[in-house]
Amino acid sequence: MSGKIKVLVADDSGLMRLIISDIINSENDMEVIDTAEDGKQAVEKAVRLNPDVVLLDMTMGQYDGIYAVKNILKRVQIPIVILSAMGNSNIEPILDALKLGAFDYLNKPEANKAKVRDIANEIVAKVRLAAYSNKKYIEVNKSEIKQNQNNHSFNDCLNYDVVVIGSSTGGPTAIERVITKLPANLPVPVLIAQHMPENFVPSFVNRLNTTTPLEVVLGRAGDELKKGFIYVAPGNRNMIIEINEHNKPVIGFTPTRYKEFNNPSVNALMLSVASICGKRTIGVILTGMGKDGANGMEEIKKQGGYTIAQDKETSAVYGMPKEVADRNCVNSVVSIYEMGGFIVSCLS
Repeated sequence: MSGKIKVLVADDSGLMRLIISDIINSENDMEVIDTAEDGKQAVEKAVRLNPDVVLLDMTMGQYDGIYAVKNILKRVQIPIVILSAMGNSNIEPILDALKLGAFDYLNKPEANKAKVRDIANEIVAKVRLAAYSNKKYIEVNKSEIKQNQNNHSFNDCLNYDVVVIGSSTGGPTAIERVITKLPANLPVPVLIAQHMPENFVPSFVNRLNTTTPLEVVLGRAGDELKKGFIYVAPGNRNMIIEINEHNKPVIGFTPTRYKEFNNPSVNALMLSVASICGKRTIGVILTGMGKDGANGMEEIKKQGGYTIAQDKETSAVYGMPKEVADRNCVNSVVSIYEMGGFIVSCLS
């Protein structure tokens, strides 16, 4: 990309457009090239101006954020970052926007519009990341997700006892693509750590639970791991697994802090699984920025487990998968389209 990152800001509040534009224009490497008052204007200006990133509110009257995401991405492949207070109370439309191809989201402070300046650094970081993201992820997200309703013939002796998955930016849709391909008779538990705001996670779990015949639950301390269950880490603690008094693996939480990421830490979860399940572990790293999960994947491979990373072509951000690939601790690199089926094939 040559020159500054060109940003289109869409928000129905004139004050918000002014504040957000000021935040963007204060950066040396980006500029607001125009603003829009609703989703219809956002579509028209995105197509005409071809910005590098669209920064989009969700609640904008008749022509809302969903309208904008759907109609922008029908015509041009531009990364869209959702910046909305809607996520504080109802994340379903935001998850819908991500599934349609939006890049990522940020919760906008709802009590006081001026407080959006408190998250200025996060806004700038998301815009910058979106501008340099892999645009192919837009087509990945837009393609249909079909649920696997069939059982699978597993051998009596499985190769692995647990699957653990870590992801960040682009992860919600990637995770949905993985678990919808898992069979109804999956004979092992699945553990997931997805970087996500705390208030988003319960709705995310509920949404996932409607996409699969498997049972998707929020991880709770003391829950014994059961085959066919998918346990999602809460967004306010670092989930691990530990052994209870009956010598069974159960969900637990650790106060340990990790420099890569916390709440939830992919490393915390993966390191604990590697410690307890060892070579009977399948570790999976999906799309995301940074290095979280790399230490965990290294340990899983060291213990003799099997490690899988999402490929560059279908990752929204090829950061976490690249880190594990660079450390040479990946057994297989797999497209997100094939990930669910590949995991099943590894089990027996």
